Amino acid sequence: MKMLSLMEELAGNEYPGRGIVIGVSRDGKKAVTAYFIMGRSSNSRNRIFVEEGEGIRTEAFDPSKLEDPSLIIYAPVRVLGCSTIVTNGDQTDTVYEGLKNGLTFEQSLRSREFEPDAPNYTPRISGLMNVENGKYNYVMSILKSNNGSPEGCNRYTYAYGNPAAGEGHFIHTYMHDGNPLPSFEGEPRLVGIEGGIDDFTDSIWNSLNEDNKVSLFVRYIDIATGEYETRIVNKNM
Repeated sequence: MKMLSLMEELAGNEYPGRGIVIGVSRDGKKAVTAYFIMGRSSNSRNRIFVEEGEGIRTEAFDPSKLEDPSLIIYAPVRVLGCSTIVTNGDQTDTVYEGLKNGLTFEQSLRSREFEPDAPNYTPRISGLMNVENGKYNYVMSILKSNNGSPEGCNRYTYAYGNPAAGEGHFIHTYMHDGNPLPSFEGEPRLVGIEGGIDDFTDSIWNSLNEDNKVSLFVRYIDIATGEYETRIVNKNM
């Protein structure tokens, strides 16, 4: 698979929706993830990321303007032991509880499907990073409607063992803007992971469409120690 430029992928897409990037830093020492949200409606744009424990949660920037909390207020990132869960919805909690009860990432998501937001039927995208004893692997998933039909749910899981330095994978909800919004197609894109956490954060944020971007979360986890650094950028601040 050809390695793509993450920044070019973002800059060339006015509305990828919500996106997850997971990979390894160029020096091979950090497990890397990024999660961003975008919005077209005033309700979707009225959000910020805030830290909650070792993870984050979405909140209304102006609570008085919150129209409908369903599908937009959730915890995108939670941590369970050596595992970091990153998703675009409340399936973060589903995975968290599943792992606690001995289920795998894939088994946990069997109880979920795409979002009930007809006519888009937005895919649920999820990732799980495991950093333990100097070892690192990650898994990504997408649950999507059957070619736009809500009668079926197509489930795809991608596992990456011993990922290579400087490489990552990028999955997002929509191929591009549209009405209805067309769901992501194919497997997660192979992308390069460049720079330290601040450069990587700035590059992603500056590559997202200025009108539609809302919030960005980036985390670098030291593979040897499990210690991490986090950056959060909110347009509404």
